[in-house]
Amino acid sequence: MSDREVKSSAQEVPQMPEILERVLLYALDEGKQRMAANEEIIPFTTLVVRDNVFLETHPGESAQECFNLAQHTVEGARGANAYALCYDGYIETDSGVKDALIAEGGVPGASQGYAIGFLYTQADGQPPVFDTNPSYIGEAPNFMSRLRNATEYADAEIDVKYLDDSI
Repeated sequence: MSDREVKSSAQEVPQMPEILERVLLYALDEGKQRMAANEEIIPFTTLVVRDNVFLETHPGESAQECFNLAQHTVEGARGANAYALCYDGYIETDSGVKDALIAEGGVPGASQGYAIGFLYTQADGQPPVFDTNPSYIGEAPNFMSRLRNATEYADAEIDVKYLDDSI
């Protein structure tokens, strides 16, 4: 899953909403656990709706199809506070191409999203070894840019699957 371009930035890490930072780190932690268990990383979204977190995978025949499915899900998530899209990819660095577990996400109404990730190395048949700290990768598209603030939606406007507290 590497056919995704995120605008790289050599700038200082921008100030992002706390909820976005938390959901990005949550998604990366989930992805790291899956990789440590030797599971294939199918791109997945993590949506925060009220006090609940919802995970949904987006399998597709191509990277673009996976991203289109994720975008469709997130764009329709009225009442969500933030999202992260997590996938296994790579980033280009000054020292070459590096494998990375990447999470990109955004909040309702913001024009841009952000991407962070953990660089990792992996020997054949071994679990990945991740860098200790996540790296800021750069700006990313925000699939929630057309949504209103989560508190502006009435329960009747929110998909019932996000109102179910049983998850």
